[in-house]
Amino acid sequence: MTKIPLEDNFADVIGKAQRGLKISDDDLSRRAGISVPDLNRLAAGEFDEAVARKVAPILSLSADALVELGKKSWYPPQHEVNGLAAFNTRFGDDMTVNYYLIFDPQTKEAAAFDTGTDTAPILEFAKNNSLQIKMILLTHIHPDHIAKLEQLKKETGATAHVCQLETTPGAEVFQPGKVFSLGNLKIESRQTSGHARGGVTFYVTGLEKPIAVVGDAIFCCSMGGGAVSYEEALRTNRQNIFSLPDETILCPGHGPLTTVGEQKRHNPFYPEFA
Repeated sequence: MTKIPLEDNFADVIGKAQRGLKISDDDLSRRAGISVPDLNRLAAGEFDEAVARKVAPILSLSADALVELGKKSWYPPQHEVNGLAAFNTRFGDDMTVNYYLIFDPQTKEAAAFDTGTDTAPILEFAKNNSLQIKMILLTHIHPDHIAKLEQLKKETGATAHVCQLETTPGAEVFQPGKVFSLGNLKIESRQTSGHARGGVTFYVTGLEKPIAVVGDAIFCCSMGGGAVSYEEALRTNRQNIFSLPDETILCPGHGPLTTVGEQKRHNPFYPEFA
């Protein structure tokens, strides 16, 4: 995958936390000891370190990680592992979405994780590497992640699987905790709901490094909005993503790949790890 920007900037992070905690502008300004105009400028993308540091603790954010994001001073190094291919396709006018292919280099069996909006790249990769796509595992059913589900099923003959907490036509349901087998690989499903009702992280072992395909549960330096429950999103991420080994490569639905260890240091939403 070519280098792509972080999914969220500092203002996006502040907005997600403020909405999730249901704190009004007036209340946040009062508690942080700043003016509403100062807060408005921050929300509009005008970075002010002093103001950001005052706002962060009120929103339970890591001030250092938020400032780092505001200064654009960190971007993850490239993460590669034999058995993982990442793809990025455009969705709408101003969004791109990631999808992935994970495969056993020995048996050549592969699994697609979400579908992106164009099946050509993943099919070409599979053909060029003599891979057989056996299954399609869905992190959640938001339209940008399942746009080509029927087409990818038709073109590969693969079965699709989705968490029982949110179903979609053409996909078999499973209960979080189910372990899938793919050649010599094991794929454990872990519930990471909150952004989506049936959000699932797929934890893959058997390659040279562990991999977690996280969908929109977490992004590099951010996380998906708590559309269902902000508290649940934070809690399930802590329980089922941050409990994984630090070297685990995280494959998010948007933005660049990262690792658990990197997100412990650089994600503003999880100040306890900083």
